[in-house]
Amino acid sequence: MGHALYERFRRGLAAARDRAAFRAGSEQLTYEQADRLALRWAGALADLAGGRPRAVGVLAGKGVTGYVGILAASYAGAAVVPLNPDFPVVRTRRMAAAAGIDALITDAAGESLVDQLPAVPVLATHRPMPGHTEAAPVAVAPDDPAYVLFTSGSTGRPKGVPITHANLAHYFGLVDCWWTVTPRDTFSQTFDTTFDCSMFDLFTAWGAGATAVAVPPVAYRDLPAFVADQGITVWFSTPSAIGLVRRAGGLRAGSLPGLRLSLFAGEALKCVDAADWQRAAPDSALENLYGPTELTITVTRHRWSPDSPGLGVNGMAPIGRPNAGHEHLLLDAAGRPADTEGELWLTGPQLTSGYLDPAEVGGYARRDGRPWYATGDRVRRADNGELVYLGRADSQVQVRGWRVELAEIDHAVRGCAGVEDAVTVGVAAGDSTELVVFYTGQDCPAGRFAAQLRDTLPVGLIPRHYRRLADMPLNANRKVDRVELRGRAEKILVEAGRVD
Repeated sequence: MGHALYERFRRGLAAARDRAAFRAGSEQLTYEQADRLALRWAGALADLAGGRPRAVGVLAGKGVTGYVGILAASYAGAAVVPLNPDFPVVRTRRMAAAAGIDALITDAAGESLVDQLPAVPVLATHRPMPGHTEAAPVAVAPDDPAYVLFTSGSTGRPKGVPITHANLAHYFGLVDCWWTVTPRDTFSQTFDTTFDCSMFDLFTAWGAGATAVAVPPVAYRDLPAFVADQGITVWFSTPSAIGLVRRAGGLRAGSLPGLRLSLFAGEALKCVDAADWQRAAPDSALENLYGPTELTITVTRHRWSPDSPGLGVNGMAPIGRPNAGHEHLLLDAAGRPADTEGELWLTGPQLTSGYLDPAEVGGYARRDGRPWYATGDRVRRADNGELVYLGRADSQVQVRGWRVELAEIDHAVRGCAGVEDAVTVGVAAGDSTELVVFYTGQDCPAGRFAAQLRDTLPVGLIPRHYRRLADMPLNANRKVDRVELRGRAEKILVEAGRVD
């Protein structure tokens, strides 16, 4: 198989032409149906763009438009830019502009936002389309971007990360060696398409002729029943899902007997959560995956075993070893190599070349004449050589699967009426991270903050706790004392019953 990402779907097509490529509620298409529709839409994109489009936005939820739109844009030789109709339109507009989209695929939900986005030709899939010929998949170069995803930016602007076909060819080549997937498998599809892990869901399943099934929020009320009804054999989600299933009573011993592979990524996996899931899915292998977007989906993996808790730190499961072909460093606070603990730096074929905006540097760096990515994550090397996640070295936190810089929340809150300054603190609370905002300026009810922040932040990132201060506390260096604020935040959450 070649390097083009779409060739994975073509391989699945050859293996399982009449099998469902995906199911999303009542919507379902076989591999052959999805292929024919994607080829037709690819032809339409070429007609609309007057040739090969450079980047195509896919503004749609999970379903025919969202899934086939990704495939069609890839067939057209474009970089796919997944966009979410439920995001604040300001954020979506910035993402579309930064990616330089020159065409847009949208469903009915997304069409209402089109006039607020950059003016480009639009393929509205829910409307009748003039006749378009099916276009053969366009040849792409290894260094062409396959898709563009966005992480949060320190200035409040999302940072675009182009992931190339070469980055993905290396990654999926490893995936094919790690796990044997067949057309008999059915994958959960829990991640939003703006998350890089969604590309794992789709293209791992599609590379083998398996089926990807969109998991709606209501499914967590009785996940064992949903998994059994859909015949899901491979589960992939953030670890927060384990807490949701537990609270709903779905983690009884043996309650997930049909799973043969369970994967978790996006935030730290607790040993107790892994053990509970393994007990519910006794016939499933369980792996903890780790990796920032800048390193192509996931770049380390750990296979859970009875020995795993002994390797963990502070109750967190190991993240394992870097993927084949990659090198890593642990650096102390002074930037010197450390043997056992430090910030994790990585380099290798999954390392992307940088952000769309050259002014954004983030964790990209050069050391000894080579490109590296400084993850900002502190890790410790266990006795067996595997890595264990200790926490963020900077102000980034994981909130319900989102990797967000607290500076982005600060920036959004500072834009609210009457606010002079704002500092956000993340505190571990049960299965997630709670955000507490300290601000100066005019007193403002939490509900008013939430109403204003909906215009700039995804709903899942809007903090629930706010405290007005006359002045920010300062440390000896005359910097904002975040340690002091974190202590105050913990007390606030204890009083609110969010933490013990």
